[in-house]
Amino acid sequence: MTNGFDPSPGDPIMENDISYITETVCIIADKVYAHCQQRECFPEVEVDLEGGKFKSIRFKPGFIVDGTLIVTELANRPNFKRVRFTLRIPYEITRTDGTVIEGFLPDILKDIVMFIPPARDEFEFRIVVETRSQVLDTPTELDGLLKFAVGTFLIIKVVGRVQLLIPAFGFCPEPPECEEFNQEEDICKQFDYEPFPDFFPPQFEDLFPEAE
Repeated sequence: MTNGFDPSPGDPIMENDISYITETVCIIADKVYAHCQQRECFPEVEVDLEGGKFKSIRFKPGFIVDGTLIVTELANRPNFKRVRFTLRIPYEITRTDGTVIEGFLPDILKDIVMFIPPARDEFEFRIVVETRSQVLDTPTELDGLLKFAVGTFLIIKVVGRVQLLIPAFGFCPEPPECEEFNQEEDICKQFDYEPFPDFFPPQFEDLFPEAE
């Protein structure tokens, strides 16, 4: 279910029935002109826990370090360009006392070729990177140091903002009602659903049925 709209099988939208399209509309959107995927592996990342104990680790979206993106022309490769940048992925390590250690995985240096067609001077292509990082083994602690291996999936995109003509099914339907947060629960309402207890102590045969 998405935004309160749940098309069912047989629905014209689900069956790609173009007669259900109410209009075509112009929108301004980021169009992906090219994209590619890569993987990076860090077999051993070492972090000083500063006297604490490890609880968990989470990764934040990677980003291109300011000032490192360089896009240059390629001889004999029209419509393609050399793209170089440094990618940095932050992480947060939470210790058992709730404190957090922030850091970065080792910098990733990229030097790739991507499709970037000619455009007017005022049109800007952007290089966008998406990351997904995960711990590859069980982190180990030794002498106050945390060691773990990380694998990172990368998707690198060439994006440009354009005006697109797309089919539309009309405006979105009304969303569902918001769920109110009720901090004060009705204790008696919970009691109504409690199973009825036994009133009397068990008998001998209830506890030892095999003795019968």
